[in-house]
Amino acid sequence: MSRARITIDRDFTVAEVPRRIFGSFVEHMGRCVYTGIYEPGHPRADARGFRRDVMDLVKELGATVVRYPGGNFVSGYNWEDGIGPVAERPRRLDGAWHTLETNAFGLHEFVDWSREAGVEVMEAVNLGTRGVDAARELVEYANIPSGTRLSDLRRKNGHEDPFNIKLWCLGNEMDGPWQIGHKTAEEYGRLAQEAAKAMRFVDPDIELVACGSSNSGMPTFGAWEQTVLTHAYEQVDYVSLHAYYQEHDGDAGSFLASAVDMDYFIESVIATADAVRAKGKHKKHINLSFDEWNVWYTRPGDADSPEQVGKHGWREHPRVIEDQYNVTDAVVVGTFLNSLLRHGDRVKIANQAQLVNVIAPILSEENGPAWKQTIFHPFARMAELAHGQILRLAVDSDKYGNAKFGDADLVDVSATWNEETGRIALFLANRGLEEAADVEVVLRGFDARQVVRADVLRIPDGADRFITNTQANPGAVGLIPLDGVKAAGGEVRATLPALSWTAIELEVVRN
Repeated sequence: MSRARITIDRDFTVAEVPRRIFGSFVEHMGRCVYTGIYEPGHPRADARGFRRDVMDLVKELGATVVRYPGGNFVSGYNWEDGIGPVAERPRRLDGAWHTLETNAFGLHEFVDWSREAGVEVMEAVNLGTRGVDAARELVEYANIPSGTRLSDLRRKNGHEDPFNIKLWCLGNEMDGPWQIGHKTAEEYGRLAQEAAKAMRFVDPDIELVACGSSNSGMPTFGAWEQTVLTHAYEQVDYVSLHAYYQEHDGDAGSFLASAVDMDYFIESVIATADAVRAKGKHKKHINLSFDEWNVWYTRPGDADSPEQVGKHGWREHPRVIEDQYNVTDAVVVGTFLNSLLRHGDRVKIANQAQLVNVIAPILSEENGPAWKQTIFHPFARMAELAHGQILRLAVDSDKYGNAKFGDADLVDVSATWNEETGRIALFLANRGLEEAADVEVVLRGFDARQVVRADVLRIPDGADRFITNTQANPGAVGLIPLDGVKAAGGEVRATLPALSWTAIELEVVRN
């Protein structure tokens, strides 16, 4: 049996939990919008066409902020197409995903949906085919109360009060050759700088995210961030990161250690941003927006892949990358959330991509049901429990070797301390495929009163690690009580099943 010893000291914290790290992403891609969050005529749709069954799951998931409308989609999108009477909106070809966009769902609908869902809007502007003018006009339309052409147009279109969108993305993945309007770092850096200035002239209180490199494997990575921030450092608040991971050729060990790479990615971008800060003698720090992350099984030959969809002509909301997630995927997602939380002093925003159907924690069927995927559970429980201060942990765990990332801890962990409730939340993943893990948690400055609850996601009896939740069996994998967790005084002990993710909530007092 493997082992891990975790030491917590009440005086060693990282930062306040940035609640925006529990974000999600809605893009006009595949069935995320149409038959995902929006399906007029569905038995559970309301008068606005919002699917109430999906809405209920979104609320249970606990997402705090949702990025919209893309993604690759935004680099060819005219925001004006999604406002005004639906019957008068144009139908457009979307080159990003080779689909036919009806524009039946646009900015007004998304703002209404987000308010109902209780999430903050994170709006992206098109810096691919458009630029400064369209960006500043969108801010005027959304955020100015009245008295201008565009603010009055919003009022005419049904929203008297401004949307007050505070969080804005300056384009998407602009170093990617696949991107409509792809740019060099110099071109994008200057454009982002000028768009940011113009947008702040309209609303000085907005927060702005500059595009980082599309992923850490890009040849532009590092140099891109340095160049873009050299131009735009004073005009922006965040730089973005995107990363997707998958299991290759049955190498579960490397896949389970993917968060080691996420840690390195985050720390590399922090180092680059801080180097630009030092060289430019800037006062503020640039924080990070990890606004796309997830497990994504990229299989170009699949019938529902973007490459194959394009061979079937221009269609409305075809099925695209509707991955079904298993227990291994859920454990890996738990480690990603741990990585984001551990870096909460600089990662202030994060968005799991995407929310419904497209590599998503929620699946739905047209005219049918909606249900939770395995990856829903670690996200929802962490979003529920992670409040207060992020604790800085000392972790002494047995390790295992893997082909891609070297040695990795068998037990991956993050934790928070909520002084208002007097509770510590521990989030633990056992990466071991075969062995359970004995975990000892040493509390310094705290005395444990009781275990409020302890739940585990593991392989169900009689199943294997590839089991998924399906329409026929939507509850095959979920959180169940973890027995045998003991807490008293300054010590907590638990045994984590092989290949599992666990959340433990403790009631404690400071001593």
